Amino acid sequence: MLVSLNVKNLALIDESQVFLSNGLNIFSGETGAGKSLVIGSVNLGLGGKAGRDVERDKSKPAEIELVFTVESDEEKEKLREMDIPLDDDNILVIKRRIKDGRGITKVNGETLSASELKELSSLFIDIHGQHEHQSLLYQKNHLKILDRYAGEEFAKSFAVYGSHYDNYKKLLGEIDSVNSDEASRIREADLLRYEIEEIENASLADGEDEELEKKFHLMNNSKKIAEAVGGAFELLGGDEAAGEMIGRAVRLVQEISSDDERAAGLYEELESIDSLVADFRKDAENYLREIEFSEEDFNNVTSRLDKINQIKSKYGQTFSDIEKSLSERKERLEKIENFDSYIADLKNKISEEEKALDKAAAALTSFRQHAATELGWKLQKALVELNFPDVKFTIDVRETDVYTVSGRDEVEFMLSSNPGEPLRPLKNIASGGELSRVMLALKTVLADTDSIDTLIFDEIDTGISGRTAQKVSECLSRLAKRHQVICITHLPQIAAMADHHFLIQKNVRDERTVTEIKELEGTEITDELSRIIGGAVVTDTVRQSADEMKKLADDFKKHDI
Repeated sequence: MLVSLNVKNLALIDESQVFLSNGLNIFSGETGAGKSLVIGSVNLGLGGKAGRDVERDKSKPAEIELVFTVESDEEKEKLREMDIPLDDDNILVIKRRIKDGRGITKVNGETLSASELKELSSLFIDIHGQHEHQSLLYQKNHLKILDRYAGEEFAKSFAVYGSHYDNYKKLLGEIDSVNSDEASRIREADLLRYEIEEIENASLADGEDEELEKKFHLMNNSKKIAEAVGGAFELLGGDEAAGEMIGRAVRLVQEISSDDERAAGLYEELESIDSLVADFRKDAENYLREIEFSEEDFNNVTSRLDKINQIKSKYGQTFSDIEKSLSERKERLEKIENFDSYIADLKNKISEEEKALDKAAAALTSFRQHAATELGWKLQKALVELNFPDVKFTIDVRETDVYTVSGRDEVEFMLSSNPGEPLRPLKNIASGGELSRVMLALKTVLADTDSIDTLIFDEIDTGISGRTAQKVSECLSRLAKRHQVICITHLPQIAAMADHHFLIQKNVRDERTVTEIKELEGTEITDELSRIIGGAVVTDTVRQSADEMKKLADDFKKHDI
């Protein structure tokens, strides 16, 4: 749920914060007061494209902050997948700063890309404006809506179809890539045999390359190593070397070690040093002997490394990559050497996969036809409640001969809004006002299966008035019992149904026009309803109408189940 919206330095807004609640949140105001800024701010906060002149004060960035409560397990799991932390209160804060058309967005302190933000926000909020209503005109969206309604069993069937479809397309791609020219196949087979032989003759052993690299490094630096270790060996041995001096010191202190405890301690220390020096000289002598090698040894290591690196450059950077490359070449060679059998087997696999795909597609069609009947009936009922008294609404599911990623069905919404009119595609007959009501009907019907908490409706009242407006307000109220609904309106019937009513108005502050948002309470609500009903002149009759409209709306909410 959207808990609050905080906007700074955006267009006509200097700074404004709105706290939202469950239920139906209504925004109203005079024409030109900036009602579109509410939807615009939310869109910008969720990654919408910003113009270069959105900042009110050009010296500072525009800032939008959206605060959501995270309630469902699905939302929490998605946040974990995106490595976005949540505090103990399960609060999600989206902050966006915009300067000169460029925005930076952070979610709970983590920077997100535009695509990540879009993916995340789709879990929490669904915005319906005139553009979204128009999406109903595109037939491809009808299939998506129907599939979403069809439920979990359909989703399982769809996954089965998707698996068969992927296999089918892969097999078709394989047979299309087969080279049918015999001369070309012979040349390819010769090359494959050469490459297979080259890899196998290399006789690569696991870890061999790493061991050779170590030997090469040692051999390549052996002269420097021998000089350093040999020099240290000499310094610790011989008549006047450190080793001989330490030996003399041991003998001197040994003579007095029995006379005093501290002298005995010194003797033990010297004896330990003498032992360490002896050990070092022994180890150094062995090490110098081990790093001795012939020119032939060095050439053998170098040659073997060159061979391995040559194989790596052609067939893979690791031995496992090279092994995989060898396996692929052997498999390809076998196919070429048994070409006729390979083609026959491939065609047989395509035929079998086609049968499975056909069966899976038929299952999708059956699910969709059943869901279309049910959803079409529910939508027709919802449209009747939205003052389409003689409406007929059906969802056509038509099978085609073409397999697509979604099956082989075409789905189209069909509408007849007046008596005697035939059912026709929605795109051919629906006005803007009708489209907005169809969208509202859809959201109402899908409310129980829709996991998105917050729904925003802009221009839901386009082209409607009177009885239709009353029906739309009742529908919004029912929807708000299962979702948080935010609606911008200019109709009193819808505004009266608000659980929380906000007024958007222009004022002058410090000789500058600013847009401000205020939550209304008590008589302020009926004052705003009176303004919407009466316009510039609010008479006692208008105020009485506003009071009665508000009481009727409250009574509807109280008794509607």
